[in-house]
Amino acid sequence: MKKLRKHFKFPHSWAEVKALGWKFIVGFILFYLIRDSILYILIPYLIYNGAISN
Repeated sequence: MKKLRKHFKFPHSWAEVKALGWKFIVGFILFYLIRDSILYILIPYLIYNGAISN
């Protein structure tokens, strides 16, 4: 479990970001890509099709 936490720990300084390098950049982009896809594509699609209603 500690190894898993080490991989998902958010860096607290630029030195940690530089040490992580491309792994941090890829993780950052993937996180926002997934989040924005859900917020701006999936949820409006479900509302439009009536799967989510008030």
